[in-house]
Amino acid sequence: MTKRTFLVTGASKGIGRALSMRLADADHNVVGVARDQDPSFPGTLESIDLSDSKASAGALSDLARHHSFDGAVNNLGLVRLHRLGEIDLKDVDDMLRVNLHPAIQTVQAILPTLQAKGWGRIVNLSSLTVVGVAQRTAYAAAKAAINSFTRTWALELAETGITVNSVAPGPVETEMFRQNAPVGSEAERRFLSLIPMRRLGKPQEIAAAIAFLLSEEAGYITGQTLFVDGGGSTGRVAI
Repeated sequence: MTKRTFLVTGASKGIGRALSMRLADADHNVVGVARDQDPSFPGTLESIDLSDSKASAGALSDLARHHSFDGAVNNLGLVRLHRLGEIDLKDVDDMLRVNLHPAIQTVQAILPTLQAKGWGRIVNLSSLTVVGVAQRTAYAAAKAAINSFTRTWALELAETGITVNSVAPGPVETEMFRQNAPVGSEAERRFLSLIPMRRLGKPQEIAAAIAFLLSEEAGYITGQTLFVDGGGSTGRVAI
C-alpha cells in the first residue's frame, strides 16, 4: 500500500473525524481543516474558517505549498431548515457559499500537485436530501450542485489519473444531525421513516465508503455519487 497524504475539511467532528482516524490507522498522512483545535486529532489539524472565502483561499494555498497532497475530501457542510413560505434568502446564500465555495477552493489549491503526480482522489460529500426531503430547499440545492461538480470535474480530469466522486449519506449520528433532530424528536422520527433500515448511519460507515473511493482499487470509478443511506434513496417506505 502506498502511503498517501489527504486533506479533509470539516475534520474535527462526525464523518470528517471518523474518516481522519480511519486514514491514519491505514498509515496515511491526514491534514484536517476545522475551525476548532483538537490536540487528539490523528494528524495535522489546521484552524481555518472556510466560511470566509477570502481568508480561506490564502490559507488553502499555504497548505498546498507545505504538503504534497494526493487527494481531498470536501466534507464541510452547513444546513439550516425552512419550509416553503418561510425561506430566508440570507440563509440560502450562506448555505450555497459554505457548501460550495470551500469545495472549489480546496480542489483548485491542490490540483496542480495532483496533476504533476498524475494521480489523485477527490471525494465530495453530498446528501440523501437531493432526492427530496422536506425543509431542505437550500441545503438540497447545494448538495445537488456538489453532485454536478463531481460529474463535471470527473469529465475534465478523466485522462489525468485523478478521480472525482461523491458520497451521499443518509441521516448519520453526528453533531450536525442532532442539532436539527434531537433524540426522540418528531424530526428524528420523520427521517427514520424514510430509511428502510430504520436506523441512523454511523460516521464510521460513511468513512469506510469514502476511504474506498480514495484507494488505489477505486481507480476506475469516477463521476459517480454513491448513496450510503440505509436504502433511503431506493424509495419511500410506508409508515
